[in-house]
Amino acid sequence: MSASEAYRTFREARDYLQAHREDYETAYRDFTWPRPAEFNWALDWFDVVAADPANQDRYALWIVEEDGIENRWTYPEMARRSNQVANWLRSLGVASGDRLILMLGNQGELWQTILAAIKLGAVIIPASTLLGPADLTDRVERGAAKHVVIRSVDAHKFENVEGDYTRIAVGEPVEGWRSFVDAYEEADTFTPDGPTAAEDPLLLYFTSGTTAKPKLVQHTQVSYPVGHLSTMYWIGLEPGDVHLNISSPGWAKHAWSNVFAPWNAEATVFLYNYARFDAVSLMAQMERCGITSFCAPPTVWRMLIQADLTVLKTPPSKVVGAGEPLNPEVIDQVEKAWGVTIRDGFGQTESSVQIANTPGQDVVPGSMGRPLPGFTVALVDPVTGERAQEGEICLDLAKRPVGLMAGYADDEERSAAAFANGFYHTGDVGSIDERGYITYVGRTDDVFKASDYRISPFELESVLLEHEAVAEAAVVPAPDPIRLAVPKAYVVLANGHAPTADTAVSILAFCREHLAPYKRIRRLEFTELPKTISGKIRRVELRGRENEADGRPAGEFREEDFPQLKG
Repeated sequence: MSASEAYRTFREARDYLQAHREDYETAYRDFTWPRPAEFNWALDWFDVVAADPANQDRYALWIVEEDGIENRWTYPEMARRSNQVANWLRSLGVASGDRLILMLGNQGELWQTILAAIKLGAVIIPASTLLGPADLTDRVERGAAKHVVIRSVDAHKFENVEGDYTRIAVGEPVEGWRSFVDAYEEADTFTPDGPTAAEDPLLLYFTSGTTAKPKLVQHTQVSYPVGHLSTMYWIGLEPGDVHLNISSPGWAKHAWSNVFAPWNAEATVFLYNYARFDAVSLMAQMERCGITSFCAPPTVWRMLIQADLTVLKTPPSKVVGAGEPLNPEVIDQVEKAWGVTIRDGFGQTESSVQIANTPGQDVVPGSMGRPLPGFTVALVDPVTGERAQEGEICLDLAKRPVGLMAGYADDEERSAAAFANGFYHTGDVGSIDERGYITYVGRTDDVFKASDYRISPFELESVLLEHEAVAEAAVVPAPDPIRLAVPKAYVVLANGHAPTADTAVSILAFCREHLAPYKRIRRLEFTELPKTISGKIRRVELRGRENEADGRPAGEFREEDFPQLKG
C-alpha cells in the first residue's frame, strides 16, 4: 500500500467516526479498522494534514505559561520544525529502530521530537521529568536506549547513569550534551530513508507500577497512532476543537489526548503549565482561550469540585475523565454547575480507549459505558474461563483491535499471560447490564473478600466521596480475627474539615446509612494517599501497610470505638 493509499484509508476511517459521532449503534456495527502494511503517522497523516489549505492558520499546539507567556504553532509550522529536528537527529546518528528516551515537560520541543522520531522510525521511550537516577538507569538499561533528549535542568540526574547514548539537552547549554537549539539550523524539508512497516515498534512505555515493577509496553507504528481513533471518537473531537487534557508527559494518557487523538481530529492541543494546581486560574484560562473539550484524571476532577465551578461561564461542551473510574458524586456536581455530563472512559497504557460513554448516548451512573467501535469486549470468569455477567475485562483476539499493544518488550512470559486463551487480559474486573453498559468493579488485585463477600473498593470509595468532608479515599482490606478482613478507608479530608473523632464518626455513620452491612467501612484513617508519579493511588502500598501493621495503627478509628454506631 502506497503512502497516499495509507492516508486515504486512514482518512476514510477517521471521517466515518466523526460523521457518526453521536450514532453509537451504527458506528459500532459498521466501523472497520484501517490496517495498512506500511504507515508513518507523522509523514502519511500529520504532514498531509498540515499541507491542507484548511489548516494553514490552524494551531496544532498552544501552550500558556503561568506567567502569561504564550507559544503557538500552526500545523505547517509544526511540520517544518519537526523536519528540522528529524534532519538534525539523523545527523547525530539517530536511525530507524533506535530507542530514544524523551524526558521533556509540556514544551514545543516535546511535540517536535515526537514527530521527528516517528519520521525517522526511531522508538520513543517517554519518561516523566519527575523520574530520578534509579528510574532512569532502569530505563536506559531495560529500554536499551541509544539516545536521550531531556531538559537541561535534568542533566545532573544522568551523571551516574552509565551507557553509550547520545546526550541531547533542551535549554541552557550543558557541558558534554548536544544543544537542541542547533536543530533549527537544519533544512525544513525531510526525505525519509525508506518506508515504515506498520508493525515496526514506535513506543515503549514503562507502566506506572501501581501493583508491581513497571512493565515495558511495546506499541507499533499503528497501535497508538491509528488506535487512538477510538479515543478521538470517545471524546467527540472534531476539526477546530481546542482540547485541554491535563496529563504529564511521560505517561500514556499524554500521548492519548495531547498527541494522537486531537491531531487525528485536526484539533488544537492546548496546555496550561502551572507550578501548583489552582482551579480558579485553570478555569480562567479555559474561559479566555475558548476551550471546547476537556479531559482530566479523577484526582483533578476531585480538586475542581472543591472550587466554585460556576466561575467558568462558558464551559467546554465535551468533558471526559480517564485514568481511574470517576465517582458518581463528581459527575453530579459538574453536571449541576456546567450543564454537561462527564463521560468516563476506560483504557490502559496497553491500549487506546476500549470502553467509554460516547457523545449523545445515555450515561448510566457509575458505568464506564460500552465497548468502543473496533473493540470486542468480553467479561471472563477467571476460574472457569467462560463469559460471565461479572468477570475480568478482556478483549477478544479473534477480532484483534488495532489499538492494542504488540506485547511486553523482552518479556515473553508476561506477554503470553496477557494474551492467553484467545483474549487480551486487562487485569480489571467489571460487570455488564442488559444494555451492554459495563461498570468497573476494581483491579483483580484490589477486589477482596470480607465475611466471604466480594468487595469492590471503587463502590465503597464512591460512597465515601459523597460525604462533604471527604476529598479523596482509598479502601483496602484490613486483617480481622473474625471476618478475616474488613474494609478500611484511608481518607484525605476536604478543606475546612479536621481529622477528629467527630469527623470519623460522621463518615462512618454516613457509610452505614448508604452501604449494605457487609460492605460497611469498619475502620478509617486520615492520611495522604500514596500515589505513583502519574497520579494513580497505590493501593498495593496501603494493603502492605495493613498486612505489616503490628497491632492497631496510631490514628486509626474503628467502628466499635463509637457506641452510637452499634446496632
